Amino acid sequence: MLYQEVVRLNRILVIVLISILVLSLTLITTCGKKGNEIVIGVAGPFTGDGAQFGDMIRKGATMMMEKVNSEGGIDGRMIKLVFEDDKGDPREAALVAQKLASDPEVVAVVGHFNSSCSKAAKPIYKQMRIVELSPGSTNKDVCIGSEWTFRDVYRDDFQGYAIADYIHDILGKKRVAIFYDNDDYGRGLMEFFVERAKELGMEIVRMEAYTRDTQEFTPQLTNIKKENPEIIFISGLYTQAAMICAQARRLGMDIPFMGGDGLMSSDLIKIGGDAVEGIVITCPFIPEMAGEGGEEFVSAFEKKYGEPPDAWAALTYDAVGIIVKAIKEVGTDREKIKDYLATMTTTEKGYKGVTGTTVFDENGDCIKPLFVATVVNGEFIPAEKQFETE
Repeated sequence: MLYQEVVRLNRILVIVLISILVLSLTLITTCGKKGNEIVIGVAGPFTGDGAQFGDMIRKGATMMMEKVNSEGGIDGRMIKLVFEDDKGDPREAALVAQKLASDPEVVAVVGHFNSSCSKAAKPIYKQMRIVELSPGSTNKDVCIGSEWTFRDVYRDDFQGYAIADYIHDILGKKRVAIFYDNDDYGRGLMEFFVERAKELGMEIVRMEAYTRDTQEFTPQLTNIKKENPEIIFISGLYTQAAMICAQARRLGMDIPFMGGDGLMSSDLIKIGGDAVEGIVITCPFIPEMAGEGGEEFVSAFEKKYGEPPDAWAALTYDAVGIIVKAIKEVGTDREKIKDYLATMTTTEKGYKGVTGTTVFDENGDCIKPLFVATVVNGEFIPAEKQFETE
């Protein structure tokens, strides 16, 4: 009797184990198929010195996700975003890249924002064979050396040259002092600005470098003041730029400032206050000059968040949209997504979004419009004079 009971229990155990095995195989084979979420990673500086950028990146990505999901997703599958904080630190970015790329559910990554972070993460994404599409990394070399890295924002050689042209041709200034952040973005933008400024016959009267943790700029400003420049160009991010402007005003320096897109943040105004009134900034997006679907996007963003989107929200919105377009066309296979982005080489094949039409060259770079904003009465508005477009 005991023997028969053991046999019966063994049979039950075998049946249970077979059932578990069948269920497991079913779950594995259906993973990523219709009915499950499509996971896109989003990497950026959600804490730290660039947290305001990260906040806008999160909001822009979320807006596109909600738009796609409200329309039924992709073949009935909802988009899920996984946000990972790189803190604007290249070392953290490498860890984030490893985490996202190692997750088989993540089909592509939107990010990183900082050029140094994209460059640190690039070899990992390349090795793990997953797309990185940056909405903010503008250093010239970000995409070089990896067919898996793309961006939907212009490069710093384009921006640096344009800033020099604007200062020379439109603002009519020739004696320039420079503050630059000593990282990939700050140095890269500065170097291209200087290259073009020299071609135009402008005089660089003084150059001062700083690091992201610098808070006291008075000694450097004192040296600059002695050189009597006509304008100061800041190649860096909004936090330090705001402090530079405020400390310059306290030294009695009534001098105009111009900066690149790293200054395009509402926190520039919150930190700098009256000291940043009149500052001129180049940027890839201004709400009043949005592209296709721009008015609808700006209106929906303001309704949801109670503030207008900045350039980084808009570029991230488009970046997620580009990945969605690829998935709709070729599915969720990582390599097929990469191959599809590589075919977006003409206006006809490009992605028409709120920041203009995104097309990629052989390196994964793109050419986008460059706008000019200024601060008037504590708000960013389009500058009266913009770059001429063909």
